[in-house]
Amino acid sequence: MLPIEIMFIRRISSSNLRCSSLLLRHSYLALAHHFSTEQLVVVNTTNKNYSSSDELRVLNQLSDILPISIRSPSYVDSSCNQLETRVADDFLPPEDKLRGVFLQKLSSKTAIHRALDVVDVELNDEVFAKVLNSGNLSGEAMIVFFNWAIQQPNLSKGVSAFHIVLKALGRRKFFVHMMEMIKDMGNIGVSPNSETLFIVMDSYLRAHRVSKATRIFGELEKYGLECNEETLSVALRCLSQRSHVGTACLLFNRIREKVQRDCSMYNIIIGGWSKFGRVTEVEKFLKEMVDDGVEPDCVTHSYVIEGFGRAGRFDDAIRIFKCLEEKVSALSTEVYNAMIFNCIANHDTDGALKYYEGMLRDCFEPNSDTYVRIILYFLKNRRVSDAIELLDEMLRRGIIPSTGTLTEIIKPLCSYGPPYAALMVYKKARKAGCRISLTTYKLLLMRLSRFGKCGMLLNIWEEMQQSGYACDMQVYEYIINGLCNTGKLETAVLVMEECIRKGFFPSKIICSKLNNKLMDSNKVEMAYKLFLKLKNARLNENAQRYWRAKGWHF
Repeated sequence: MLPIEIMFIRRISSSNLRCSSLLLRHSYLALAHHFSTEQLVVVNTTNKNYSSSDELRVLNQLSDILPISIRSPSYVDSSCNQLETRVADDFLPPEDKLRGVFLQKLSSKTAIHRALDVVDVELNDEVFAKVLNSGNLSGEAMIVFFNWAIQQPNLSKGVSAFHIVLKALGRRKFFVHMMEMIKDMGNIGVSPNSETLFIVMDSYLRAHRVSKATRIFGELEKYGLECNEETLSVALRCLSQRSHVGTACLLFNRIREKVQRDCSMYNIIIGGWSKFGRVTEVEKFLKEMVDDGVEPDCVTHSYVIEGFGRAGRFDDAIRIFKCLEEKVSALSTEVYNAMIFNCIANHDTDGALKYYEGMLRDCFEPNSDTYVRIILYFLKNRRVSDAIELLDEMLRRGIIPSTGTLTEIIKPLCSYGPPYAALMVYKKARKAGCRISLTTYKLLLMRLSRFGKCGMLLNIWEEMQQSGYACDMQVYEYIINGLCNTGKLETAVLVMEECIRKGFFPSKIICSKLNNKLMDSNKVEMAYKLFLKLKNARLNENAQRYWRAKGWHF
């Protein structure tokens, strides 16, 4: 055997590449064809110690001839690894795939943009918002992602895309990046509007930086906005919603000579003071309103009545309402709602129902606030039948409760009594088209598992999955607990195994309860197999936590 062939085979074996005999024959023939005997290194066959320089030179020559590149085995199997990674990546939602790019700690913005281009996700406004609103991206990462996303064809290029980024940055207190984003809006020709002002001021107010929020309003021209009735109303509303009514009054008094004052501005100030029951301030601004020639409307009257009610002056509130009754045009749904809320605050159920009936008699349509306040008050006093009857009337009028409102209604129903009433409310709302929250599903599963309603429990679980909600550890614990209470241990074991496969580990109480039930039923072998699976899964739990902390999700 030629020495050059010996060195070639030795090099292949040291690199852990399993080459076939056909490849060796092909390499040898190619070597004989391309190199003459003068080009090859002549090595004495009796000498076993080859110099490293001669070996390196020969291997360099071979690397130019062979049709494959001699690299590590991981590179040879890279196509297979990419295929496996893509298969493992399919279970992630689109927003997690895009956020996963930033876990790789790429060094440059160009590299991040290239990695985002490779991700098999069709970006739209919904996915864009989910990427920014959830997760823990830094301010710089949000800006880099936005600069890449704005170039995608399916994303809106208007001011709405900037509002999503501004809200996400302000929510995490990345104020430097938020202000840079506002400046970039002007540079690319996108003009901010009143909603932009509200987002920026609200972000600072949420962080208790009131002076900075008012300073932003004083520098509107710097950001391409004007101080007019619209922007002043936005600033006043933002300050009042965050309970900074005193600051709103100072701003209003300072700007009142520069802009035309209208009823909505006064309503914002009066409504802000009425929430605190500051009757003197309410009366003061009501007098200023009349002196300025602005006529109070129905919203103003409702705020005045509500302010007297919060201050405990219910008789004065009733007197004002009777004065408004003489002027039929001064009444409205908001005025009746204020009286109903005052009666509820005074624990006067009959009075609340009386004003509700008067609202219907005067042909004023109740709104969602009317029904929700009365229903919650009924549930607080455990008048479940009255609450359900009022909910039926609410749905008959086409008023669909919001997701959060339905959760507030079902929550007290799951705190006392059997789950029948909560299931009735759930089915009625679901049939009417109300979207059910994950919290509501968990409340129902908890209550059903406690009472051992296994059939209903599994039906609610299936409907929860059909609604697009993923199961977490709490859901699995409720299911396993309910199945144990009804004696369906085989099904409970299957649910436990599914829980383990998904990487969730139920609490020791649930595991002990299932194990004791199995032992009491003489199912020792099933209990032992489940114990081994739990043991093996828990051994890998620490490793999984380490991987995920480092950004390795597979």
